[in-house]
Amino acid sequence: MEIALVLLVIAVIFVVRTFKIVPQQEAWVVERLGKYDRTLTPGLKFLIPFIERVAYKHSLKEVPLDVPSQVCITKDNTQLQVDGILYFQVTDPMRASYGSSDYIVAITQLAQTTLRSVIGKMELDKTFEERDLINASVVNALDEAALTWGVKVLRYEIKDLTPPAAILHAMQAQITAEREKRALIAASEGRRQEQINIATGEREAFIARSEGEKQAEINKAQGEAAAIVAVAEATAQAIRQVAEAIRAPGGEQAVQLKVAERAVEAYGQLAQKNNTMIVPGNMSEVAGLIGTAMALMKGGGAAAGGRG
Repeated sequence: MEIALVLLVIAVIFVVRTFKIVPQQEAWVVERLGKYDRTLTPGLKFLIPFIERVAYKHSLKEVPLDVPSQVCITKDNTQLQVDGILYFQVTDPMRASYGSSDYIVAITQLAQTTLRSVIGKMELDKTFEERDLINASVVNALDEAALTWGVKVLRYEIKDLTPPAAILHAMQAQITAEREKRALIAASEGRRQEQINIATGEREAFIARSEGEKQAEINKAQGEAAAIVAVAEATAQAIRQVAEAIRAPGGEQAVQLKVAERAVEAYGQLAQKNNTMIVPGNMSEVAGLIGTAMALMKGGGAAAGGRG
């Protein structure tokens, strides 16, 4: 009975050490007599008991690795507290087993040293603006070194960049000053535009007024010109009528009579409106005018009687 029990235990151990089921997305490294022999892929596999053994088990999934926070010094001698996260994947299980005693520690340390080197080449302001460049630089440096470890570095992301409190306060003051500056510039631009709009409006109003005044002057001039033309035409018409009347029979005597009457009336009005008697220098001219007027009047009366 005891022998059967011992044989059963040996059989169970033999089966356990012989048959292996490798899960999906894993790779097992097998050693034969202490030497690398092969890598087992997912599925049911067989081993030679007590001669072969599974030395290492690796996950082929993408693994996120938290890189511890560290202090980095920028090009302008400013300290930054930086932490990040690294994503890698085992691509060669054999190298991952024998290329490094602990590839996770190796990747973590290399990521920290590379990060310090990259940030040391940048000024403080650039570290906030060039995160993508920092991430790419770390990935390139790690990927080249990790090839010998059988690991592929996929990406690196900075989680936080924290400067000292004094630097944060100075940056906040700078941001506030920039915002106030932009506000003042915007206000001055608004006032400038307002003045431009006012000046433009006044100029347009002045032009409109001057155009109106110009048109009014033109209209006035055209009206005056039309009035002068009308007066001239009326005067010319009157002159033509007078000329025709003079050329008619008896017209010349009528004109002379009218002139004599006007002259006599003018001398009579001067005598009435002034206390001083105005005596013409040549009395014969006055007598001649009166004599002419009287002769014309008599002639006009005789002509009227004859016609009667």
